[in-house]
Amino acid sequence: PRFETCWPALMKDSHGVVIVFNPELPSHLKELETWYSCFVQQQPLLDSQCLLVAHHKPGSAGDTDDLSLAYPLNKLKLIHSNLEEDPEDVRMEFMKYFRSIITFINESREREEMSIIS
Repeated sequence: PRFETCWPALMKDSHGVVIVFNPELPSHLKELETWYSCFVQQQPLLDSQCLLVAHHKPGSAGDTDDLSLAYPLNKLKLIHSNLEEDPEDVRMEFMKYFRSIITFINESREREEMSIIS
């Protein structure tokens, strides 16, 4: 919230949004809806263009892998990151997300070109 004046510049022409949060902090869980509303819904971006990353700090207590988020956040792709235990899994999930964004951009561009031609 401190940097809200910068948000329009950050959002301009963006094709995807990755929201990283600490699932053990109730304040982060509350803020998720604000971030989603501002960076995804108001853009507007599709839900498939958003990735949620629940980041677990090293040695963090409590198992939050069964984290259940309320609507509309529960429609989004959610991955758990723990760089100590499984950095490769996080990398693979991020690459999958990144590829889906590139596919989306290419398809949008093709549709645009076809609409200009026809």
